[in-house]
Amino acid sequence: MTRVLVVEDDPQLVRALVLNMRARRYGVDAAPDGTTALRLAQARRPDVVVLDLGLPDMDGVDIIRTLRGWSRVPILVLSARRASREKVAALDAVTKPFSMDELLARLRAAVRRTDASPGAATTLVTTDEFTVDLSARKVRRCGRDVRLTPTEWHLLEILVTHPGRLVSQKHLLREVWGEARGNKTNYLRVYMAQLRRKLETDPSHPRYLVTEAGMGYRFEPGEAA
Repeated sequence: MTRVLVVEDDPQLVRALVLNMRARRYGVDAAPDGTTALRLAQARRPDVVVLDLGLPDMDGVDIIRTLRGWSRVPILVLSARRASREKVAALDAVTKPFSMDELLARLRAAVRRTDASPGAATTLVTTDEFTVDLSARKVRRCGRDVRLTPTEWHLLEILVTHPGRLVSQKHLLREVWGEARGNKTNYLRVYMAQLRRKLETDPSHPRYLVTEAGMGYRFEPGEAA
């Protein structure tokens, strides 16, 4: 059973998160503050942490720094709209208010990363033009880091971990946005266009992020991978 640690001081939100996660067969522990969260993280060793940045006893970013001192557990951040961009820019963040479908889709993506055993698949995907480091969650092109939004990253992660295979529109929508947006194909068009502008030399004639009209998308790694 995948174990999730929810760190949140709003009792109603905690109750909703715990009920929804347990209904999907996650094991859930909850902490109302940073001190409890760090204690539970040490004792329970969660597979994923869902963390609110605004806690009563310490800043959520300080909790992340402490956890990173001894763990690489995926951390999904819940951030209020007032949270500074500097705090959340490098984090996998879901902005409050959020839909439960969106949060659960992000959680599934984090679990996928946890379940991928280091020996089972490569963590570095290389093409002639860009490199995707799945472990570090970084993309480099022409020697420079490429800044991706969390949504762009999730789409790219799914595609590059299925090289050469058609990934259906329905699967991408469900994994990234949740069941409620399973027919919003315009979301995919917008975000795939953004990815191509950032990664492809000629976005209008993509070499790596290929559309299969009416069906989905495919990552073609080329000779370098």
